[in-house]
Amino acid sequence: MKVAVIGANGQLGDDVVRTFEENGHDVHSLTHGEIEVASIDSVNRALRATSAAVVVNTSAMHHVERCEQDPERAFSINGLGARNLALVTHDLGASLIHVSTDYVFDGKNGEPYVESEAPLPLNVYGNTKLAGEYFVRSLNPRHFVLRTSALYGKSPCRGKGGLNFVELMLKLARERGKVRVVDSEIVTPTPTAELAKQILLLSGTDAYGLYHATAEGSCSWYEFAQAIFEAMGTRVQLEVADPNEFPAKVPRPTYSVLENSALKSKALNVFESWREGLHRYLGVGRSIPVATPA
Repeated sequence: MKVAVIGANGQLGDDVVRTFEENGHDVHSLTHGEIEVASIDSVNRALRATSAAVVVNTSAMHHVERCEQDPERAFSINGLGARNLALVTHDLGASLIHVSTDYVFDGKNGEPYVESEAPLPLNVYGNTKLAGEYFVRSLNPRHFVLRTSALYGKSPCRGKGGLNFVELMLKLARERGKVRVVDSEIVTPTPTAELAKQILLLSGTDAYGLYHATAEGSCSWYEFAQAIFEAMGTRVQLEVADPNEFPAKVPRPTYSVLENSALKSKALNVFESWREGLHRYLGVGRSIPVATPA
């Protein structure tokens, strides 16, 4: 099968390309140099040249603060870019797999969000990603919209300075010996390698629709850091950061846990627990029990 991956040199895109290639597919890797999603002409030229039956869009403007500073640019990429992809893929008869975010919710639920719950973004990034979802869902019936959370992978995340949370924690531990992390935000850390496997599985089906696609379970950023250090046997003084020690410049959901309800209902869910995913990413043994923070 011919597959086009947009954002192929990004943190998620790199794993998506590798996963499809390892399973025998003909992959066309499209970076910003080959396609500008905000331009309908660029999208049309690039995708027609690939003759892809499946297009995977991993590209986005996802630096939350920059989105807030430049909402027009954010909407042109996350909203209108998704619209352009939906229009062209529909015209070409191709399926579109579009990656979205847990930030479409306000985080006030207190329990995992399912796909049927009404979104309510708190910031420009979340609003532009939600607009992109609606464009994709309304313009190409052959769509998969995947909302995910707290991604990390082997490739650098260029839009966020290069280091993912796991590598940042290990770097700070080496350099400082002491790390302070917030415990007030609850997420589901999700390896890009797992999301890539989920995308591969869906691409071979006609189970089109909206899906939550994250690892199983949830934790605070503090608990995630604790699990990272325990898995690696890292000696570090880990402390809970004081309230407002790292004030957010942009409103963010404090609880953005997603439940993979639609995937499970169709027996398509491939995700393991966030802790197992972390250990697989780090290349270590089975999960070590982590004490509840005081």
